Amino acid sequence: MGDIAKSVLGGAWTLIVGWILPTALNLAVFSVLVAPSLRHSAPMERLRPATGTGAALLLLSAALLLGLVLNALATPLYRVLEGYTLWPSTAYARGCVRQRAAKRRLADRIALLRLERRAHTAGPELPAADAEELARLRADPHLARTAHRDLRRTAAQRALLGERLSRYPIDDDQIAPTLLGNAVRRLEEYGHDRFRLDTQVLWNELTGTAPEQIRRQAELARTNADFFVALFYGHAALAVVALAALASDGAEAAALLGTAAALTALLPLWYRCAVNATDEWAAAVRALVNAGRGPLAAALGLVLPHRLADERRMWRLVSTLHRRPYHERAAALDTYRLPPPESTPAGQ
Repeated sequence: MGDIAKSVLGGAWTLIVGWILPTALNLAVFSVLVAPSLRHSAPMERLRPATGTGAALLLLSAALLLGLVLNALATPLYRVLEGYTLWPSTAYARGCVRQRAAKRRLADRIALLRLERRAHTAGPELPAADAEELARLRADPHLARTAHRDLRRTAAQRALLGERLSRYPIDDDQIAPTLLGNAVRRLEEYGHDRFRLDTQVLWNELTGTAPEQIRRQAELARTNADFFVALFYGHAALAVVALAALASDGAEAAALLGTAAALTALLPLWYRCAVNATDEWAAAVRALVNAGRGPLAAALGLVLPHRLADERRMWRLVSTLHRRPYHERAAALDTYRLPPPESTPAGQ
């Protein structure tokens, strides 16, 4: 019985916390702040429960139904916030340019702090290349506005700058037009950048063969990001409904406008929380790649090479084999395949 309960709760945890709970919170806000202004409308008259128990059951049923729908729509919902869906090409291009510039500014701020510490320690013995780079960074007018403030930062505050920079992909060609898009893209890029293992192509194989604890960590780590994404969309929908309710009879204009304004003001907060929540998600995917590629190779009938360069070549061949139609060049994988088991003579 305990194993059954553990399995059910473990499998449903991401759905309940990631999508159903924030949906229930949004519905509670609707019932308290928006529904009273719609009480005279025909749909609300038909849906209004006769008892408090009926209202609780209606709220629970609606949260379950809408939470399941949002979970099914998770991929398109994320892609809108990441900048891949419903974004005009011009807005997409401008967003990528802006995000590349933001990444470059963060990298320059961190480099300036590092070189200032070296200059303070080494003095006139600072290498010429470092001195030249330090002079260039000091002359940058954009960095001048933040340099003094950065120099007064504590070690923990300086580490936060590195944390922000780590939310961008390593390769500038992978830059997305939004903060959330870059935060998710960096965890999708990790396997390919380090080992040439395309986790997007081999995700099912990787999670199917990885150790159970690491696989569960990767599943649970996404829950926090899902929670804030669901809150974001729920608040946006509630703000629209609150403004639309102004046209109904008996609407409380002040309450509806205040609700819409408060919900809209919270949207940037939930978006930023979703971006920050990807840090744990990225760490879990990193552990999945680092510890799971060995079992994955064994499951595919391959042996991990001792040299990293050879391993990167092997995973590139595997990813290409899964991503593209078969080509004779894929036969190069024979170098890394396990030898066939020796047959046992009859009678032994």
